[in-house]
Amino acid sequence: MRKITSIGLLFISTFFYGQEKEIDFDSPDSLYREDQFYIGASYSNLQNAPQGFDQVKISPNIVFGFLRDFPINKSRTWAIAPGLGYRLSIMNQNLGIPENGNSDSYAIISSEFDKNKLSLHYLELPIELRWRTSTPESHRFWRIYTGFKLSYLIHNQYKFDGSGVSVKQTGNSDVEKLQYGAYITSGWNTWNAYVYYGFNPIFKNASIDGEKIKMNTFNIGLMFYIL
Repeated sequence: MRKITSIGLLFISTFFYGQEKEIDFDSPDSLYREDQFYIGASYSNLQNAPQGFDQVKISPNIVFGFLRDFPINKSRTWAIAPGLGYRLSIMNQNLGIPENGNSDSYAIISSEFDKNKLSLHYLELPIELRWRTSTPESHRFWRIYTGFKLSYLIHNQYKFDGSGVSVKQTGNSDVEKLQYGAYITSGWNTWNAYVYYGFNPIFKNASIDGEKIKMNTFNIGLMFYIL
């Protein structure tokens, strides 16, 4: 009987102690992270284009993915963030891509056409160095994120419509499989300016009249981060 009484008193005292130490779910988290989903839209201004090349319409880029945040200082204003994402790049331009796979048969289209575009789908591995003014109490802050990313081509498609001719082809082997470049995003809260520069050419073998096509990507747009 004495043992049962002791166990009962221990249970009651533990219950009341637990009530006194109740967790405050509204208190700030000093070990917070800025793990974020991101989505961005930008305009591609192609650099080092061959003579006569023209972007006839807007060439859009869409990116989205997730970044894992690892703070590297006590106040958590600096962090490193690796991630995984996807990018769709659409090139609307006047560069004709041959059907026969001959890397020397590329040419600038001089006649009128309705559509001439190359769509590139990439799997991306970004890594960022982050600075921000965030605190445990607020997620509305200034940020400057700069990073480097690898982009691996998983699919490409070319479409042409004009002068009674329609062409559709996929899997152009002249397109470089691996792209790499640097970027920076900066802004307040959700809205952020985004700039990306690709270091290597889009094509690896393509040429016009024996001159290699060395075009690379320069993107300007907006990036949105969602917690």
